[in-house]
Amino acid sequence: MSAARALDDLAAIAASPSASSSANADDSGPLKRDLVAGLEKGLAVIEAFDQERPRLTISEVAARTGLTRAAARRYLLTLTHLGFVSQDRKMFALTPKVLRLGQSYMHSARLPRIVEPELHKLAYAMKEASGAGVLDGNDVICISATSAGRVVSPTLQPGTRVPAFCAGTGRVMLAALPQTEIDNWVARQELTQLTPHTITHPERLRIEIARARALGYACVDQELEMGLRTVAVPLKNYRGDVVAAMSISVHASRMSMEQLVDHCLPPLLQSQAHLRMLL
Repeated sequence: MSAARALDDLAAIAASPSASSSANADDSGPLKRDLVAGLEKGLAVIEAFDQERPRLTISEVAARTGLTRAAARRYLLTLTHLGFVSQDRKMFALTPKVLRLGQSYMHSARLPRIVEPELHKLAYAMKEASGAGVLDGNDVICISATSAGRVVSPTLQPGTRVPAFCAGTGRVMLAALPQTEIDNWVARQELTQLTPHTITHPERLRIEIARARALGYACVDQELEMGLRTVAVPLKNYRGDVVAAMSISVHASRMSMEQLVDHCLPPLLQSQAHLRMLL
């Protein structure tokens, strides 16, 4: 994932007040006449670029966004004029100016500023990588992370987006939803096998989400990527609403899943209790 796309993903979080509301779009939203379609389409054009497709033609942008070729051309020319896109003959690409969108969220949002000091304290006390994320549709977006000198995964950095179904943070946030919403969410997923350990059967995934709800934490053993083990807990505000999740991750060669839970879960729960008084 490119840094521009990753931080653009962060900008989208600013409109999502909680993990629950991200996954629970209902009829209480604004009327269509109150929405600015042009802004929606312009953001869709920015999101069309990613690590696999860093440079696109007008036709490719149109195909990826559902716009007509003429409309895609106008949006690309506008974004080029504003400095968010560069043009090289028929090819278009994002510019570093797109990073401003993510920076606006990181500098203004309350959640990352509250969570980050606790993550640093946790990571350096445990000498392990820690991170926090929020649910955004089918994915989890990392809003804060620290490695404590251990680089265990490229996904542990602010702005990265990973599938929620195979992430510990995703499962504990999903566990906070009503069962009907969980069933609907699981039914919409393409459960891609990212590693030999990834759970791809819907019923097994529901069981793991139910397990996370019963235990109050989730363990994921090399389902997102080989060698990555994670234990995660939900972060609740003072009303008891789940607004995010935090985790500790280690390399499988250093620690078994049982050791990870025994060693890292107690301090995670302490951080969870401390943050609840602040969120």
